[in-house]
Order: sequence, then C-alpha cells, then structure tokens
Amino acid sequence: MNSQEIRQRFLKFFQEQGHKAVPSSSLVPTDPSVLLTTAGMQQFKPYFVGQKDPLADFGSKNTVSVQKSFRTSDIDEVGDETHLTFFEMLGNFSFGGYFKKEAIHYGYEFITKEMGLTIDYVSVFEGDSEVPADTESEEIWRSLGITKIERFGRKDNFWGPTGAEGPCGPTTEIYVNGVEVWNIVFNEYYMKPDKTLEPLKQKGVDTGMGLDRLAVMVQGKKNVFETDLLEPILKILPESMDSRHKRIIADHLRASVFLLADGVMPSNKDRGYILRRLLRRAFTYEHIYKFSPQTGESLIIEVIKKYGDFYPELQNQKNNIIDIYFGEWQGFKSALERGLKVLEKENSIDAEKAFNFYETYGLPYDIIKEIAGVKAESLTLEGFDEEFKKHQEISRAGAEKKFGGHGMVEGDLTALDAAEMKVKTGLHTVTHLLNAALHKVLGEEVSQRGSDITAERTRFDFVFNRKLTDEEIKKVEDLVNEAISANYPVKIETMPLEDAKKSGALYFYKGNFPEMVKVYSFGPSADSGSPFSREICGGPHVSSTGEIVGKFRIIKEESSSAGIRRIRATVE
Repeated sequence: MNSQEIRQRFLKFFQEQGHKAVPSSSLVPTDPSVLLTTAGMQQFKPYFVGQKDPLADFGSKNTVSVQKSFRTSDIDEVGDETHLTFFEMLGNFSFGGYFKKEAIHYGYEFITKEMGLTIDYVSVFEGDSEVPADTESEEIWRSLGITKIERFGRKDNFWGPTGAEGPCGPTTEIYVNGVEVWNIVFNEYYMKPDKTLEPLKQKGVDTGMGLDRLAVMVQGKKNVFETDLLEPILKILPESMDSRHKRIIADHLRASVFLLADGVMPSNKDRGYILRRLLRRAFTYEHIYKFSPQTGESLIIEVIKKYGDFYPELQNQKNNIIDIYFGEWQGFKSALERGLKVLEKENSIDAEKAFNFYETYGLPYDIIKEIAGVKAESLTLEGFDEEFKKHQEISRAGAEKKFGGHGMVEGDLTALDAAEMKVKTGLHTVTHLLNAALHKVLGEEVSQRGSDITAERTRFDFVFNRKLTDEEIKKVEDLVNEAISANYPVKIETMPLEDAKKSGALYFYKGNFPEMVKVYSFGPSADSGSPFSREICGGPHVSSTGEIVGKFRIIKEESSSAGIRRIRATVE
C-alpha cells in the first residue's frame, strides 16, 4: 500500500463516518502564537474554543484532514532513522460531535481493519493532582479486547497547546511494533498563559498520526527513509554517500520545497531563517561531495513529482521554487568555500568565533557544529543565539543612528551598507547591459518582464518563445564583457516619459514611471544618440562600465513561465 493509498483510505474512512474532509492549511499559520504549523489541530483551534461554528463552515461537527506540518525542534536530530522536519499529519477532529468512545473505536477500526496492523498496546493518562486518571478510555480499550494498557503521566499522555495557550487534555496512544503511531487527544480543558487549566464548555477530539511513521508499519520498512515517501528522493544521491548526510539532504530539501510553496522566503529572521538553515545545510553536503547544483534541482523535482498531485501548490510554484533554490545556492557557494578553508585552520570554536564565521561567510550554527566536530565541543546553540542577539542590538542601534532605521536606499536599490550598495550598483548596470545585449542577439521581440538584484547575482525575465542556444548565450556574454572592458561612460538625461520612449530607450512595460524620467545611456556614442545601452531607470549606476570588476557570466537560462525566459547571471 503506497502513501497515496494510505492518505485516501484515511480520508474515505472518516468521510464514511460523517466527517467533512478539509484541505491542509498553509505551513504559515494564522495563529500568531506559533511560527509554523506543527499539528493538524491548529487550523481548527477556533472551533475547539467556540469562536467559530463548524456546522456553518463545514456542515458537520466532525472533520478529517491530511495536514502539512513542520517542527523546528527536530532540525538538529535529522540524520538518524526517525527524525524529520516536515511531515504529514493524518487527523480526525470533533467539536462537540463525539468523544472518547467513538474516537477510540474509530482508531481501533482504522488501524486493525483498514491498515491490517496489530495493536501491541495502548497508553492512557494516569492522572495527577490537577487532572484525574482516564479510567474511561481504559475501559473502552478493554471492551475492544485490548488488555495491554500502560499508564503514563503529563509528559507522555497529556497534550498541551501548540502556542502559549489553547485547548488541551489527556491522551490515549496506539502502539504498533513498539512504536507510537497515533495520538488521540481529548480536549477537556483550556490552558491559560500561566499554565493553569479551566474546563472547556465544549469537549472535543483532536487526533494526530504521522503518515511517514504509519507508512513504515504498513509497508514493512525499517525506518521512514525506506518508505515510498523518501526512498525515491534518496535514490538520486550516490550509494557511496554517508547515509546520515543523504537523509539530511533529502529531509531538508523536501521541507524547503513545502516552505517555499507556501510563500516562505529565505532570510535572516523567523521562518525565513529556518528555511535558509535547511538550504545551507544541504548546500554544505553538496559542496563536500562535489555535487553540481543540478543534483539538488533533481531532488526538488522528485519531491514535486511525488507530492504534486495531492498538494497542487507545489506544481504551481515549481519554477519559483527552483529559481529561489539556485539564487540561494549561488549566493552561498563562494562564501562557503572561503569559510570552510578558514574553519579548518581553527583549533577551537566558541560561540563568538562561530558567530563571526556566520557574519563573515554565512555559515550557520549547525554547519559549523557539524564540520568543526571536536573543535566545537563547547559550542552550544544557546551561546550562538546569544551572540546573534548581541549583534542584532548593535546593528539596530547603528542603523537607527546612521539611516534613521531604514537602511540604505538609493534609486531602485536597497542595501544593508555602503559596501553592499556598491556591489548592487555594479550589478544594476550589468542588468542594463544584459538587456541591451539580448536585444542585439535575439531581436526586438525581447521585452523585459522583471528583474531582481542581490549582492550575489542578477535575475532577468524577458519575453522570448524558446530556449537560447549555447552560441546565443556566449554571444550575449561576450557583448556584455566587451562593454565592461570598453569602460563606456554614462550619460544621464531627464526628459518627459513619452519623449524617452520615442528616443528608443528600453523600459519595463509595467514600470510605474513619473511624467519626467531619467534615461541612462552607456556606449561609445552616448552623446550621438546610438549608445550600446539606453534605458529608462531610477538608478543608481556606475559612472563608467570599467568600474564593474570581474567577468560577466550567465549561470542559468531557463523557462520562467509560458513565453517567458529567465536568466540568472553574476560578475566574478
């Protein structure tokens, strides 16, 4: 039974019991108390506390879902046979529709009859001074012929809220082959921010069963990486590669695909920082094993192929996901190579040194900890985070003093500091030269459809109906490099927008231009009206092309969407 069959059987089973199937919510939750969606019940929290009416929204007091989930607490553990960052949670929920008897019966029926598995034993809450023992659940299990019942305390059999406060209650858990596969929560209480409990007016059921773990049992595998959910992804990597490293790459890229599809962008804060950590850890092993970036792209395509039918947002965002992956890879590659060389020379790494490596080379904590090994024995995540907070406070104070809290902004560009602005300014001019070169090589059907400039590369989208040939790509590269070597001066003119368009200046058709615009010209005949490049723009630019240090190179040329090509390029 493959994973798709398991999903469908689960949904069908509960639909036949009167549950409404509800699509997975985004990994980016609406609940501000949590960073990412960690469980199936999060989208249903308003129904458990009576803020929303399930009958009005679902036509039923009972729902079923397969929920995308992500837990940051397991990032450092990934690489063994059990831990994952991204996973799917199968769950059935009731908001006053049924309670313990029905929930336990459903769990028993699905595991033993639909999945054909044998229940080893179950566990129930043993009770404490605040919450009584769950003897009712124990009696229900015994009525079903399950006599091996364990009793555990708060740590194992009481489910707390996913945020600072929320519904909670005692749980009963189902074990197969010695492994917990299903946790059934009976929401009887509401936990306040001070951790005190008050009875809920409406009792509810919230269950969660990890698809990866269930697939291990159903498919008779040894661990989650042998199931059909992850094995096809792992097969793309060389057999000779260390199994732990293979698992890290497979898990992290799968998780990254889902985060990107839900709109999370790599950054240095919050969920964007989590995504960047995942990508950079995968990049590190790709570097160590000398993979090309296309290997990672193949894994991403396999993830989308495997999950795209059930989660169509992956297919819809395919090009964007791959584009961001390559952008992050290119930005990290050169810094990684330099950073690892310096790291090898260190005798020991403490929190301060680790943060310096992060700040200088972009190496995050887990990569330093992994690569440095015994040199970083004293390094802890808490110490690293403390250094990170110190830096944020210093940077914030400096930015407010120098820029009034807004960073550097010049024309169309933004940057953290003067050094980054200088790099981006050069790449901005290079983008103009690229646009002009494309027109010269491919003809006037080329039309800009967007651009994006970082400190590492430029990205340029344009209308064209086919893939560029190798010869065309080389011609474009040669023209841009010739323009750089020629040290063409810039000419800046201010004129009415319509006059600028009539002059033959290139422009982005969706640009929001004022009535008076600036036209930037680069070329041997900038004053005579026939320069190499002439374009409407808000600036800034170099004063002459010779200020651009390095050789222009097209990293990748590909389809962005129907009729739109995308070029990623850099100056090295």
